[in-house]
Amino acid sequence: MASQGKLILFFIIILVVGAVAGVFVYPKYYGEKLRPWRLGLDLVGGTRLVYEIDMKDVGSGDRESVANGLRDVIEKRVNLFGVAEPQVSIAKSGDAHRLIVELAGIKDVKEAIKQIGETPQLMFAEVEAGKDKEGKDTTVFKPTSLTGRFVKAAQLNFDRIVGKPEVSISFNEEGAKLFETLTEKNVRKPIAIFLDGNLIEMPVVQEKISGGQAQITGQFTVAAARQLVERFNAGALPAPIVLVNQATIGASLGSGSLNRTLWAGAVGTVAVIVFMLLYYMGLGLTASLALVIYIVLTTAVFKLFGVTMTLAGIAGFILSIGMAVDANILVFERTKEEIKKGVSRLGAITEGFARAWPSIRDSNISTMLTAIILYYATTGFVRGFALTLFIGVLMSMFSAITITRTMLAIFTSTKK
Repeated sequence: MASQGKLILFFIIILVVGAVAGVFVYPKYYGEKLRPWRLGLDLVGGTRLVYEIDMKDVGSGDRESVANGLRDVIEKRVNLFGVAEPQVSIAKSGDAHRLIVELAGIKDVKEAIKQIGETPQLMFAEVEAGKDKEGKDTTVFKPTSLTGRFVKAAQLNFDRIVGKPEVSISFNEEGAKLFETLTEKNVRKPIAIFLDGNLIEMPVVQEKISGGQAQITGQFTVAAARQLVERFNAGALPAPIVLVNQATIGASLGSGSLNRTLWAGAVGTVAVIVFMLLYYMGLGLTASLALVIYIVLTTAVFKLFGVTMTLAGIAGFILSIGMAVDANILVFERTKEEIKKGVSRLGAITEGFARAWPSIRDSNISTMLTAIILYYATTGFVRGFALTLFIGVLMSMFSAITITRTMLAIFTSTKK
């Protein structure tokens, strides 16, 4: 274990960082001027936009893929503008498809429409080597006249021999001629494909391609290939989006629910601290102080990285508080067992952490894996819950193996 002086210095650093973090996270102090909290649609309201997807030139079998591609592209587009946790969904009624976009914290409808923009733009570019302003080698993309309006459709296929997924693209008559010229000019060279100015793929041309049919192959997973198909279809202009409804919506839950949730979390934390003090006494005091530092540091991480706080997200964080205490309880019980064996207090603490760590690690990793699955397999407010739970559990591991351990080592050595 580190020397007493280093432990005390580390503990002082933790206290200073905790104090700065406390000022940063409290809304009425300087932290709010530096970086305000990002609250979700359920707490602050925002703007709701409804777009009609024009499917008249899209085959019935491709409509779902086109709609999903549009949703994916629009969601990425509004995220680039820093909109807090946008809710983008597809509504279908009969043959009509609508794209519904809800943006938290934006009350200016014109600003919201500007952020959404129009139909996603697909563009093909040639790739050449060039020099930057400092004379260093760089890649230069030269836009071509081949754009999404020449793409008829894209679909997911599988290689008949090895069964690997591949993306098939078909062009209209004019697009087929442009694509043939482009591939003839760039055999053994890559062609860059951009969607809304973002590079989505850069396949290498193996040979001149005629007839308006092309295949993109590579080390795709099925999910990655399907996403690429949806993006191609979203960038093809036969399915433009037209704004048909716009409205400013109020918070569905509001500040009252937020205050009640925060109070519930505070009361629960105080109850946990009281229990730890009564049951573990001196060890409980250490755990309680570590818990307070953990809460402050974790909320600072949420605010610093711009995590959107919804009521579901706050619930995920409160759940992680209880799990942070669980780690301390495992350590304390192991420590008490070592003390009963006659091991010195300092040795018992060291052995207690060593024996409890595998249990802490495994339980927290399983929770984080669950949070990751929830985040990528769901949408909306559930993702907020999963994100705050993941960060909270990760920080609780840091708290258990650093803050609590440091304080126990200092106080035990001092007492000795």
